[in-house]
Amino acid sequence: MDKKTVRGFLISRRARVTPEQAGIPAYGDDRRVPGLRREEVAMLAGVSIDYYTRLERGNIGGASDGVLEAIARALRLDEVERTHLFDLARAASGPRARAVPPPPGGVRTSVQRMLDAMDTPAVVHNARHDLVAANRLGRALYAPHFDTDRRPPNMARFIFLDPRARDYYVDWPLARRTTAAMMRLEAGRNPLDEELTALIGELSARSTVFAQDWARQNVHSHRTGRKEFRHPDVGLVEVDFDVFEPTGDDRLWIVTYTVEPGTPSADAFALLGTLAATEEAREDTVTDPDPSSDH
Repeated sequence: MDKKTVRGFLISRRARVTPEQAGIPAYGDDRRVPGLRREEVAMLAGVSIDYYTRLERGNIGGASDGVLEAIARALRLDEVERTHLFDLARAASGPRARAVPPPPGGVRTSVQRMLDAMDTPAVVHNARHDLVAANRLGRALYAPHFDTDRRPPNMARFIFLDPRARDYYVDWPLARRTTAAMMRLEAGRNPLDEELTALIGELSARSTVFAQDWARQNVHSHRTGRKEFRHPDVGLVEVDFDVFEPTGDDRLWIVTYTVEPGTPSADAFALLGTLAATEEAREDTVTDPDPSSDH
């Protein structure tokens, strides 16, 4: 684990907490750093300033769970950030850090059948944000992402490198920041994932906004919420999403999208389904011509 990663994360979290939030009296206005000082974090965590300084410099390997919990409380980390801190410490411990092999391309046949049986859009992505599977409605909803020669399509590349993303995602800045934060969480969990590391390097080199979002040191776990898409064929769609992890497919996530009945978004979904069915029928005609016709 790169010591700079640990240092950047702890400094960014320390800068976010004010003395007032931590219950520390602030005397005067001569503070030279935003947020808490190192010695204040050490005091809140019940460790020496020298020990906390070593941790913040990246020497976090071997820190006990109790110390990590105390640091997390002192820095007011949420559950995702706490998990990330423990991931960084585990990765820094040397021999225990190991590469987690990526899942094979695609999904099990039974998972694909489940996707196809759904009457709502669903996609499956891996830790690198590759779209490894989808049902018919999922491909229709994510049509701009699938409109690429590169397989599998990658959501992070689309968001940061494809100009269409600024129109497709109504809140494109939020989509950017969330994606970068999800990638940072996964990089901490599996720092030896060479493909993820290569993708992060590619985006850092090709996208200044990714470099800026990556530097925020934020981490995020996508579970449920609401998004707005500006679909090129059906217009504005406001969707609720939920994320599930299929048993036996580590580091794959199924994302489903639903809309409230009786809303303009529901009408857009109905139109999307009609367009998707029409496109599927057209493709079937092209790939399976009438056997009675002359050849």
